[in-house]
Amino acid sequence: MTKLSFGAHPYLLGFDQLERLVERTAKTGAEGYPPYNIEQCGPDAFRITLAVAGFAEDDLAITMEDRALVIRGRQAEDPGERLFLHRGIAARAFQRSFVLAEGVEVAGAAMENGLLHIDLTRAQPEPVVQRIPIRNRGGL
Repeated sequence: MTKLSFGAHPYLLGFDQLERLVERTAKTGAEGYPPYNIEQCGPDAFRITLAVAGFAEDDLAITMEDRALVIRGRQAEDPGERLFLHRGIAARAFQRSFVLAEGVEVAGAAMENGLLHIDLTRAQPEPVVQRIPIRNRGGL
């Protein structure tokens, strides 16, 4: 039995890139830190919220890389000698990725009470009807 891939279906021409995006998303879905929420704020608006307690704005970087929203965090080393009797607040570096659909853009990001909020919007494309001319190959 041969496996028919999603992108190879005869009615889905040109969707092979979508299959690669799904595979890429499945590989990055096993991350557990930092915890996050995704909420829908309107019909075309979303918000990703990451719990980044202990991170300053300068410790965080948000980039778009090939339709992937990538958030990285790395805390600066504390130059002073600190003695922890208990350390329950994670201070490890992290990278979390979210694959965004075509047309979804980052509207902005903000820090509030140890939470990093990233707002996303989806632009609604204008419907396009295009007439395709038919050429007669038999004559001039």
